[in-house]
Amino acid sequence: MAKPRTIYHCSACGAQFPQWAGQCGDCGAWNTLGEAVAAVKPATGRFAGFPGSSNVSVIQLSAVTPNAQKRHSTGMQELDRALGGGLVPGSVILIGGDPGIGKSTLLLQVMSTLSAAMPALYVTGEESPEQIAMRAERLGIAGDNVQLLSETSAEQIIATAYKEKPRVMVLDSIQTLYTEALQSAPGSVAQVRECAAQLVRFAKQSGTAMFLVGHVTKEGTLAGPRVLEHMVDTVLYFEGDPGDRFRILRATKNRFGAVNELGVFAMTETGLKEVSNPSAIFLSRHETAVPGSVVMVAWEGTRPMLIEVQALVDQSQFGNPRRVTLGLEQNRLSMLLAVLHRHGGLTLGDQDVFVNVVGGVRVSETAADLAVLLAVMSSFRDRPLPGDLVVFGEVGLSGELRPVPNGQERLREAAKHGFKQAIIPAANKPRQAVKGLEVTAANRLSEVLDKVVSEF
Repeated sequence: MAKPRTIYHCSACGAQFPQWAGQCGDCGAWNTLGEAVAAVKPATGRFAGFPGSSNVSVIQLSAVTPNAQKRHSTGMQELDRALGGGLVPGSVILIGGDPGIGKSTLLLQVMSTLSAAMPALYVTGEESPEQIAMRAERLGIAGDNVQLLSETSAEQIIATAYKEKPRVMVLDSIQTLYTEALQSAPGSVAQVRECAAQLVRFAKQSGTAMFLVGHVTKEGTLAGPRVLEHMVDTVLYFEGDPGDRFRILRATKNRFGAVNELGVFAMTETGLKEVSNPSAIFLSRHETAVPGSVVMVAWEGTRPMLIEVQALVDQSQFGNPRRVTLGLEQNRLSMLLAVLHRHGGLTLGDQDVFVNVVGGVRVSETAADLAVLLAVMSSFRDRPLPGDLVVFGEVGLSGELRPVPNGQERLREAAKHGFKQAIIPAANKPRQAVKGLEVTAANRLSEVLDKVVSEF
């Protein structure tokens, strides 16, 4: 009998090495190599491919007829939005998030809805069937049509799935599964990668839609090899503080829809409820205008969303002033402060600057530049801006205001929520006036600052 061979896998990129090293030679990550035992004899037929793959032939792309697969609604419009319009047969969705954020709760609710229209199988590797039943009772779910399987062997799960023929499956979680083809422990890089490969292959062959639950690391990324995200069709992240009521489901990869799409939920005693008007929860709506608060219109996925940006400028008690951001990129704040000094005349070299996006939302688009600068100036001058003012726009290094996409839709969303004034880039000026909204279009940052100082 051959002696088992020890190899080392990188948890970041999945590369293999014959001996341990502090740094991965492929991706350059540090302390990511983990020990694993290589399989002595590979399983027979592990890479058999799809049905009919033995008769390989080359065809013209124009001869292929697109197969428009019908999507199935999950019963939650916010989840359908994040998925790109619904659940596609044969798709594999990876859901990640902090412990207690609501992943299992959401999937149990979804399975309860889908099971009324198609066979559904819930596979649990972390919890016992009694624990799942207790959660279903708390959520008010009967679960008459949901099949439950407590198993961690990938081969046994696939064999059961071939027998039961479900159209939708949930595996909670991928880190608890193992394959008999490998001798390493469940949760290792090799086990996660191989189990995921077998499950994805089964989903594509059988047309079964599959949800995979993934753990996250301290850095907030999915645990396991990076290749896991490339193997699946859709990657969804649950964001938000587990102690907070609201949850945000963000799509970072989607082969069947737009990325960066958002689904907003509220955690209640009876499970996750959809938030149909997300703008209302991200606006604090102060009774009186306060310094350092500005409302902007962000574009998340396919819809506009009103978000409040807050800034606090205070005299620094240390030699090196702090620049702290929550929900925004810190390096961009430093750049915007330099633009504000050069083209706005505000010197903040001895001031601590703190910027926060209310509600725990992360804003990655440059349309937040103008809102950040006005919030900083308002806090520094201790002069509040009008409560019915909304702004958006990108600020360039030379002080110009650059346009952002979907300006007309952003203004309509602001007017719908009762805002009366708007400051936007000149290139985003609407061709037709927006009812109830006074729009001020500017070409440069200095023009905006002059208007704010003189009128507000």
